[in-house]
Amino acid sequence: MKSREIMALEESLGHRFQRRELLEQALTHSSQAREVEALGAGGGSFAGDNENLEFLGDAVLGLVTTEALFHRFPEFQEGHLSKLRAHLVGQRHLLLVAEQLEIGHYMRLGRGEEKSGGRNKASLLVDALEAILAALYLDGGWTVARDFILRTIVEPELAHMKLETSAIPVMDFKSALQETLQSRGGPQPVYALVKEEGPEHKKTFTVEVRLPAPEMGGFVGRAQGATKKRAEQEAARQVLEHLAAVPRASDLP
Repeated sequence: MKSREIMALEESLGHRFQRRELLEQALTHSSQAREVEALGAGGGSFAGDNENLEFLGDAVLGLVTTEALFHRFPEFQEGHLSKLRAHLVGQRHLLLVAEQLEIGHYMRLGRGEEKSGGRNKASLLVDALEAILAALYLDGGWTVARDFILRTIVEPELAHMKLETSAIPVMDFKSALQETLQSRGGPQPVYALVKEEGPEHKKTFTVEVRLPAPEMGGFVGRAQGATKKRAEQEAARQVLEHLAAVPRASDLP
């Protein structure tokens, strides 16, 4: 990666790295690392891919977010705090943050992943963001990582949600969809795994949620996720939005 690109990303992150190889590793997808190894171009100094950093970054993100919610909302029950944390560290929210930071522009991808649109894949962007959190922690320490997470991931979303004056939003979309359909007297949705891609340790799942009732338009929600659960939640959210626009039979003249 060119020095000016590293500097541009450092400016966005608000941290000048002492060990820039950590940031480069955080941006390196396994497809790029494997290509370099296959070509024998590593020379023994190649930083490797970002998978282990992603593992660490996920833990740092979880702890920072948990601590922030614990202190900010002492009146909330554990269940509410857990749902709120799940939203803040969930793929959908992290993807928005990754896109705002333009992480896709900086990622190092193998040729195959590049051709398949890897720079826009939600799972790759979120993985890179979590790896960057680990790089910030390893290079700058807890305070640097904590301040970035609060400033970029946690606080803007909490301000947007206005939790002091409104109820906690729906985050378990599957349960909310089930309750909505029950209240309408309709059949339950059908979840179907339609595609499974990637190696065993790095799969991407595509799930569809179908509404069998004709009066509900036979709508199909379709979403991808790093796990089937994440994909199901996002697809269920799409169906909920659709139902919100479909009047109940009892409301019709």
